[in-house]
Amino acid sequence: MERKPLYSVLASLATSICIVILFYVLALQKLGSNPEAYIPVDMYAGMVYVFVLSMIISASIWPGIIEKIMKR
Repeated sequence: MERKPLYSVLASLATSICIVILFYVLALQKLGSNPEAYIPVDMYAGMVYVFVLSMIISASIWPGIIEKIMKR
């Protein structure tokens, strides 16, 4: 049984979660400097949006990288 799809999904999830955490930290900094700029719902909606976009992009990038690594 090949594990390439599993590795691709895990790599995509890890990448997306890291990007969402980065987005959250940066959004908190922006919120701290100007509390009237955003409400928490904006941050959470942005986190979901960033997660979905990064999953779409990383799901197309990681399989090729993992394929090259597994050939070695």
